Amino acid sequence: MAMSSVEAGPAAGAPCGAPSAAVALFRSLGDPARLAILRRLAEGEAKVVDLVGCVGLAQSTVSAHLSCLRDCGLVDYRPQGRASLYFLARPELLDLLASAEQLLAATGEAVDLCPTYGTATLSTPK
Repeated sequence: MAMSSVEAGPAAGAPCGAPSAAVALFRSLGDPARLAILRRLAEGEAKVVDLVGCVGLAQSTVSAHLSCLRDCGLVDYRPQGRASLYFLARPELLDLLASAEQLLAATGEAVDLCPTYGTATLSTPK
């Protein structure tokens, strides 16, 4: 991934910190609902009601996630009658999601078992 040093300053004062735009991108992808929405939109356009059924969240919550993803430039919409059809705004997202699937397949359960970010950590109260 080519990242220019102009677009990001050092993270926490470190000279080799992650670019802030990349951090924001991965944070936007790090929410389970937003990732589920993006994965569904990778299959094709969808209305909010379709996404509600897919992710199992309230319409207002799905709309808030879509707003976040629109603000990030990752999704867009087009009107269709009184509804809106949402779609991936950047085709590069398809490549990113496919690469993530390949990486997860290659690492097996290592990421899922990670003591910091794995699912066991997420379900264990602190």
